[in-house]
Amino acid sequence: MILQALNDYYRRKCDDANPAQHLPSFGLEQKEILFLLEINAQGELVQLLDTRTPDGNKKIAQSFRVPHGVKKTSGVEANLLWDNAEYVLALPDWKKFEAKTKKDGHEEKGKKKKEYEERLLTMHGAFRKRIHDLPASAQDDAGIQAIERFFDNFDVGVLERQSSWKDVVGSNPVMSFRLHGDVDLVCQRPAVIQAALNAPTAADDSLAMCLVTGAQAPVQRLHALIKGVWDKPGAIALKNIVSFNERAFESYGKTKRQGENAPISQAVAFAYTTALNHLLRKDSNQRIQVGDASTVFWADRDSKFESVVADIFGDPPKDDPDRSAHAVQALFSAIQAGKQGGLDEGNRFHVLGLAPNAARISIRFYHCLPLAELGERISQHFKDLEIARGPYDPQYPSLRRLLQAVCLSTSSQPQGDIERVPPNLGGAIVDAVFAGPDVPYPSLWLNAAVGRCRAEQNVNYFRAAAIKACLNRQIRRSSFTPSTPSPEKEFLPMLDPNNISPAYRLGRLFAALERIQEASAGGPGKLNSTIRDRYYGAASSTPVAVFTTLLRLKNAHLKKLSVGQSAWFEKLLGEILDSVTDFPKHLPLPDQGRFALGYYHQRQDFFTKKPDDSTPITEGTPS
Repeated sequence: MILQALNDYYRRKCDDANPAQHLPSFGLEQKEILFLLEINAQGELVQLLDTRTPDGNKKIAQSFRVPHGVKKTSGVEANLLWDNAEYVLALPDWKKFEAKTKKDGHEEKGKKKKEYEERLLTMHGAFRKRIHDLPASAQDDAGIQAIERFFDNFDVGVLERQSSWKDVVGSNPVMSFRLHGDVDLVCQRPAVIQAALNAPTAADDSLAMCLVTGAQAPVQRLHALIKGVWDKPGAIALKNIVSFNERAFESYGKTKRQGENAPISQAVAFAYTTALNHLLRKDSNQRIQVGDASTVFWADRDSKFESVVADIFGDPPKDDPDRSAHAVQALFSAIQAGKQGGLDEGNRFHVLGLAPNAARISIRFYHCLPLAELGERISQHFKDLEIARGPYDPQYPSLRRLLQAVCLSTSSQPQGDIERVPPNLGGAIVDAVFAGPDVPYPSLWLNAAVGRCRAEQNVNYFRAAAIKACLNRQIRRSSFTPSTPSPEKEFLPMLDPNNISPAYRLGRLFAALERIQEASAGGPGKLNSTIRDRYYGAASSTPVAVFTTLLRLKNAHLKKLSVGQSAWFEKLLGEILDSVTDFPKHLPLPDQGRFALGYYHQRQDFFTKKPDDSTPITEGTPS
């Protein structure tokens, strides 16, 4: 199903009306080429061109469409007319050599150096052989003849005089050739492309029924690497989705060829790997990275919402902080339009989550659903997160910000160090969003949010939103089980005076006692610390050990207030304690979440002005 959807996406992009959106044809690939050897028709070097352009603190190389590269192994395999400097120029990478042999003795290192120099000649010979093996139609091309003359009269001294040479030495960059005066590379000239596309398949390619198309076709033995899945922040894993490398994974005696246990034709293997690498590219607007899960989005038919989903869950750019909110609103508008038969009606959307594994890429989750259902599930996600907020809190919090809020903050990351988030948490949340409103969020998210509230004695907007979402999904999930119907109703975005959950009431009580303490000191901000800083952790986990003391202390604080203020607070305390029969000895973790939610709701309610509020507004008085 996944490979079939990716194959269909590849076919759609190949037929795109915009030529700039076309994906490479079978036998070609998109590749970043760092340096170009620009030569004239006589094979003389004109310049060594650096294609990289500055992008912040790094440089980005220009991308070119080139003949599909071979899968590199421990042996010597050269690409056609492009490769790294070891293959193209037999240029040694001494930095890599020193790193590999730094623990070897002098004699052993000398032996390996000689072997390395001999291997370089073999690599360069393989590169030239690929050129020699081209058919006569390509050999007659002016670009190929110029390259042959360049190698026949090669002079490294000419290269050393180039200003870019120092960047080539020691970095082993990917290089290719261009004929002076041309825009395209030599490997992009029509005769070369035609020869690459018409290259005969290996003699031992076996025919089998392709699992994707059902047609009899040559089976792809080794599938191309998937290049855009992050192994860790900033590090890209080069691994396969389909491969068999152990006897335990093989069946029916198919041990000779790695792809025979899952026969995929060469054309389809090229299509799905090209499409997936396109979706995972650096500048893709159809992917997000959350923890170890690289998540991509695409549709059966062309739709502007292919990129909207990434905007919804990704962090908005600094120059457009409202992008996420606009994306959510656009999707919700489309849902309403879809109910009357919008353009995307019947268009299926695909959500694929990938993560690196020991030997290959693992599929973390996959969902395929129409736009209306996709929008409803995203809408439910934000409804679950909806909670009373301050004027500067975002209406639609990004997933990254929600994850930051539940991890340890540092001096360099005061909002939370995202690298400390459990790697599989973000992907599990995205999976739950698209799985449906009755699928609970990962319990680890609730544990982390509650733990951060206790550790920092602070229930902020993002943590409260996460706790509410997790609890509501748990409540909703239990109501889907007829044998154990849930008597608990879902939590509201704002304070719910009718909620009789003991833990929720105790959270409200703790907020009220803190407010009394602040009012007795003249208002919020007058005290260096409040009961929250000293007692929140104990109050939320072992209420019986704390609340008797706090209720006794509040009497002294009430004496410092006016008669009206004191009466208002006493009435509030009576309303909160009305359904609390006893203080529990211990609150389990879900109830600690209810405690945090009650505290947050009550605290927000204190600072919300009510139109029918008849209480006099004076300093220290709730309004």
